[in-house]
Amino acid sequence: MTLRQRAGSLAGTTTAQRLRRAANLLNGSTLAGLAVALAARTDISQGPRGLLIAAGYRWRLPLAQAFTLGNVVLCRASAAELLSRPVLLGHEERHCSQYAWCLGLPFLPLYLAAAAWSMLRTGNPGTANIFERRAGLAAGGYPLRAGRQA
Repeated sequence: MTLRQRAGSLAGTTTAQRLRRAANLLNGSTLAGLAVALAARTDISQGPRGLLIAAGYRWRLPLAQAFTLGNVVLCRASAAELLSRPVLLGHEERHCSQYAWCLGLPFLPLYLAAAAWSMLRTGNPGTANIFERRAGLAAGGYPLRAGRQA
């Protein structure tokens, strides 16, 4: 991608989105996301608002239909399919911001601890997970109510 194309791909982004992108580059989380995307042989493309989309993710874990590492959104579907689901993409974008606020990769153990807490309380990793709640439970496909399934 040329400098002109890169500048054009960030046209229309807000200052906050550009800061998040820079923070996640500097804290290494986006580089980790690109490393996983390359190792998993995904198709990487420029997404909206400074995001990178790594489509065609086929590894078994995590089980989610989409997940983020820095500003990289890895998804099992094609980029076009993810872009056609703006609610899910918005949910994943909020996780990108969480990486920036957690100074990068420290987000991962914090997220896993929150998911474990949620499993203990509700029987699923999202409902009581502060990160999923802040990203939007319904948008991420999580049940809205706490409580164990019988």
